[in-house]
Amino acid sequence: MGKKATKAADNMYYLAREEAAQTMEELTSREKAAEILNIDRTRLARIELDAIAPYPEEVKAMADAYNTPELCNAYCARECPIGKNSVSEVTIDDFDRLALKVLGSLKDIDRLRASLIAISEDGIIEECEEEDFQNILDSLEKISTNAKALKLWAIKNIRLKDREGLL
Repeated sequence: MGKKATKAADNMYYLAREEAAQTMEELTSREKAAEILNIDRTRLARIELDAIAPYPEEVKAMADAYNTPELCNAYCARECPIGKNSVSEVTIDDFDRLALKVLGSLKDIDRLRASLIAISEDGIIEECEEEDFQNILDSLEKISTNAKALKLWAIKNIRLKDREGLL
């Protein structure tokens, strides 16, 4: 790869391109990457230098070209005005680690189910049930985050299709 862009050293888009360039020669230069992405070279430079935020379709193009589906998740969690308040950023670990995280988050599913049934029986959440209900929501968020990380790993490593179109 050409010389490293030290000003972009911690930019996720630059780092994704740099990692992809290890296996895809055409991504070693910003100029060639911009052609592949159909983005102006100076615009790509400004994105990689954090001078401007990319458009969602540019992030999607980078995620596809660089085989880094986690870019879309990170964009939604960090930069999207709507997503950053509702999307949890995930980290893609090795498969075995991800599988253990998913299984660990599911271990208390029967207890969660029973608790949710007990809370919802009367159709209202009483003050004394609020803490249990919050624990249910926290557990569901953990399950969701771990499932999303496993799905992104599969998309990245075995090229599974993202059926919902939402990375």
